[in-house]
Amino acid sequence: MFESLIKAAKVNPPFSNPFYAKCESLLPVNETRTIAAANAAETTSCEYGSAKYYALCGFGGILSCGITHTAVVPLDLVKCRIQVDPAKYGNIFSGFKVTIKEDGKAGLTRGWAPTFIGYSLQGLGKFGFYEVFKITYSNLLGEENTFLWRTSLYLAASASAEFFADILLCPMEAAKVKIQTSAGYANTLRECIPKMIKEEGMSSFYKGIVPLWGRQIPYTMMKFACFERTVEFLYSNVVPKPRAECSKPEQLVVTFAAGYIAGVFCAIVSHPADTLVSKLNQAKGKGMGDIVKELGFAGLWKGLGPRIIMIGTLTALQWFIYDTVKVVFRLPRPPPPSMPESLKKKLGIVE
Repeated sequence: MFESLIKAAKVNPPFSNPFYAKCESLLPVNETRTIAAANAAETTSCEYGSAKYYALCGFGGILSCGITHTAVVPLDLVKCRIQVDPAKYGNIFSGFKVTIKEDGKAGLTRGWAPTFIGYSLQGLGKFGFYEVFKITYSNLLGEENTFLWRTSLYLAASASAEFFADILLCPMEAAKVKIQTSAGYANTLRECIPKMIKEEGMSSFYKGIVPLWGRQIPYTMMKFACFERTVEFLYSNVVPKPRAECSKPEQLVVTFAAGYIAGVFCAIVSHPADTLVSKLNQAKGKGMGDIVKELGFAGLWKGLGPRIIMIGTLTALQWFIYDTVKVVFRLPRPPPPSMPESLKKKLGIVE
């Protein structure tokens, strides 16, 4: 299925305006376009929407998600323990205190291996497929509707990408939660996986897929749509000059700021489902209805404070790393969208 999507994206020029960008060394600049590459003086390493472009975007996703999620394992561990046993761990400060007292400082790194593997795979799907679906859906909408419906486009592309990314993530997420929240169950990934298979079968790795979709798809929709529109807003209303006139470090600062803003909203939107994922993977033989009834509405929001800190920082760093990969590998980075000339004429807009 994905081969056909990639072929379609390569045959039909995507995001001709406002998102389309071509390598100058491969194709001549079309003067009728209102937007070319981010900086006309630069040469890019590949064509926008090419197989190489998708592959490098996927690589950027691996780095951005794998590195950042692994870096915040201690905070994630405490957050999960607050969610599954709030009476014992209380808030973030007491959670760290109890964890260090019982497991030592080394205990804060429990679950780092499934976190690194799982979220690296998720990053590959999240960012790589987002680019594929964004281009494909843009082809279906056409140039003018791509601009008019760009927020819906971001939401649809990110939701589609996350659906597949979570299938890659789910087994490692299940193992991670077992290691972090089930005392004495397993200390390492190599110990955990055989035990889960023996006790609960292969289905144990995917019993949390529905709440994982419930957590991650809204999270990713907010993450990408909020980021894209925040970048557009910052360059239009805050940054004193067009993006093309900003240096690469200045552009990356805007990326980081927009990523952090998006991350705060992501944490709030996805937190109840995150609590369900943690409880489902910790408790045997319980369904979502049982967990919701047991926790109540207030219980679904336990651990929100540390998650806002974690997700805000994590999302900002992810976008920073992802955009840095694009800069380093000289991938096409079109500027924020602007209205196509054809649409301006239809609306009678004169500049």
